[in-house]
Amino acid sequence: MRKTGKLDYLEMPAGNGSLPEVKHFYEKAFSWSFTDYGPGYCAFDEGLDGGFDGNPENPKPLPVLYSDDLEETQRVVETAGGRIVKPIFSFPGGRRFHFTDPAGNELAVWSED
Repeated sequence: MRKTGKLDYLEMPAGNGSLPEVKHFYEKAFSWSFTDYGPGYCAFDEGLDGGFDGNPENPKPLPVLYSDDLEETQRVVETAGGRIVKPIFSFPGGRRFHFTDPAGNELAVWSED
């Protein structure tokens, strides 16, 4: 069951054209399977859901938390001292926003449509 604030997804970088090699590696090394969402993104479901992002502008892992109420969670994040770096936007499967914590780590929070 999804709960607000629980780590729910992990996006990993696979930029510079390395997405096919990354998929091949995890398929061979750990028997992972993937769902492709266009040429630049694939998702995996291997215990913790996650995906590889082929966009070179996203060079770091991105922990993604879940929220039952995205607007309220964004408000709470801001009140607690987080800095919103990408306001709420839609993506395939739901909506999300990105923020940085006081240490500068970027995280995202998502909610289903």
